[in-house]
Amino acid sequence: MSAFVIDAFEFCKNDGHREGSTPLVEMTRLAAESTDKSGDIRWSIQGGQTRQGYPSLTLAVAGHVKLVCQRCLQPMDHEIDSSTMLVLGENDEDADAIEEILDDESIDVIVGSRTCDIRELLEDEALLALPQSPRHDVCPDTGLLDSLKTDKVSPFAALKNLKAD
Repeated sequence: MSAFVIDAFEFCKNDGHREGSTPLVEMTRLAAESTDKSGDIRWSIQGGQTRQGYPSLTLAVAGHVKLVCQRCLQPMDHEIDSSTMLVLGENDEDADAIEEILDDESIDVIVGSRTCDIRELLEDEALLALPQSPRHDVCPDTGLLDSLKTDKVSPFAALKNLKAD
């Protein structure tokens, strides 16, 4: 069994803790989003229970990735620094019931596993920390954007003159 595969329920029951660093290139889904595959993602996972006694995992991920700016199409730096709590249910029905009892949108309830690969959970957390549409605050080079602009008059420009006063 891999060192990254845990019995999630036992891990929570025993207040388990692991931390480490994983090369970005080994997180294939996250690496696919990055223009530079170098670097590491630092992570930690802590087992425990909620106040109500439900098993929970607290995940934290941090690291540096390079994304493509959706405005200028140039690489941009993005710092991942995210943590979340996952509450575990035994099955779908149990998870749904726990979610209803907790009634907290900030807590995710998932179906736990006795053979849980924590690498998948950590990569999921890193992916969820990425911006949906990455953009520089101020694009460094607008040359590509400027080359796409033309002096051609928009076919809708004439409609502006029809607007009633």
